[in-house]
Amino acid sequence: MSQQVFFQPGDGGWVGDVIPFQHDGEFWLFYLHELREDPKPGTAWNLVTTKDLTQFVDHGVSLPHGTADEPDFNAYTGSVVLDDYGVHHLFYTGQNPQRLGADGLPLQLVMHATSLDGMKTWAKLRNLTFGAPEGYETADWRDPFVFRDPDGVWRMLVAARHTDGPERRRGLIAQYVSRNLLHWSKAEPFWDPRRYIMHECPDVFQWGDWWYLVYSEFSDSFSTRYRMAKSSDGPWTVPDLDTVDGRAFYASKSAEREGRRFFFGWIASKEGAADDGAWQWAGTLAVLEARQNDDGTLAFGFSDELVESFWDDVPVSFGEPLPARLSAPDGYRALVSEEVLPGQFYARADFAIDAGTTECGLLLRASDDGDESYVVRLEPKRGRVVFDRWPRQSTGPGQWEISGDVAFEIELERPCYLPPGEHTLEVIVDGDVCVAVVDRRVALSTRIYDRKAGRLGVFVGEGSAAVESLAVRQRTAT
Repeated sequence: MSQQVFFQPGDGGWVGDVIPFQHDGEFWLFYLHELREDPKPGTAWNLVTTKDLTQFVDHGVSLPHGTADEPDFNAYTGSVVLDDYGVHHLFYTGQNPQRLGADGLPLQLVMHATSLDGMKTWAKLRNLTFGAPEGYETADWRDPFVFRDPDGVWRMLVAARHTDGPERRRGLIAQYVSRNLLHWSKAEPFWDPRRYIMHECPDVFQWGDWWYLVYSEFSDSFSTRYRMAKSSDGPWTVPDLDTVDGRAFYASKSAEREGRRFFFGWIASKEGAADDGAWQWAGTLAVLEARQNDDGTLAFGFSDELVESFWDDVPVSFGEPLPARLSAPDGYRALVSEEVLPGQFYARADFAIDAGTTECGLLLRASDDGDESYVVRLEPKRGRVVFDRWPRQSTGPGQWEISGDVAFEIELERPCYLPPGEHTLEVIVDGDVCVAVVDRRVALSTRIYDRKAGRLGVFVGEGSAAVESLAVRQRTAT
């Protein structure tokens, strides 16, 4: 049997927001345990640990949710820190659908728990609970993130909303400060751009000369974004490529180990386990490694540990040897493998793209002739990588009556600098999860449900590209 690449609990549950904490070289990944049951049973923090980012141990419930009468019936996102006395502090969001604020919506509260036994058990400090102050909406007061600034002051960032202003632009990151992690004082907002509905799951860290602010945009694109500054007080600037991944990789928060920074998020599932299904909250845990460019901007890709965990070569042949030059100046050309690929694999293709080429890339789970497949498409002229599928579901008898009547799935694109020359496209497929990475810089995650199996293909459209090498590996031969 193949090992699971992207962690999902074996009890039928799903991974919601991940709260990573590095503990003695091991990543402790607390996560919101989503059970899609009716009525809702309440949300707890579960725990999964990993030493090598390739094997995960699920420890079950870590922080239990409250009873139906308590304010933390749903224990939502927060953060964990260690104080100078060896005490772990866990800050989290408490919510109970039966406890309403003045606006008639469920209250959200910042809550606190501590552990004296190395995070084996948690004691809830209910007397330290507090809600949104005047001027902030009481139903959106969540995701407390605590960190220590260079002056030794503990700062708590809270995803919040103003009570006034345009409805879709009230989001801000509120701020409290403390010297002892127990008593908090309101401070000026940490970041108040009046830009989005909400800035969920804030995360702040320093890396070299730069500070980074990470948040998940709860608006139109549901992307995890980041900002940069030379100080923890800002001002925050927008990098040219400010997203971590695409629409399907959400609520990403980070942790550091030995000078390396990893981002932990979840790849959303879809209703009905179908390509046309609506995106759902929660999904499957996924990890990306951030790499710092010379100008301080971040690149995202697979960790070496994850790539190296695929050790068995998978034979792939195309009827003509590689390297191969694909040329279609005003058309399309594809090579499709003679073999059907396994359900779990890692693939790497090295392309040399000629100037003026419109598109090239990989076909996944392709039909024998390559006309039906999932597509990871590099588009140099448009400066992007997109994920597509064809054919789409028919919604009527007309040729034009198809689901997603657009040139590609609009929510699954990433800006990507693709000048003429050599580029590497890596893909990991694990059942219905697919993650693509371009040049170890740009990541794009998605789900692939409807086509269960198929071949691998390489293609070019309106231009020329050489497929210089292509390798496919799996974890365990089956």
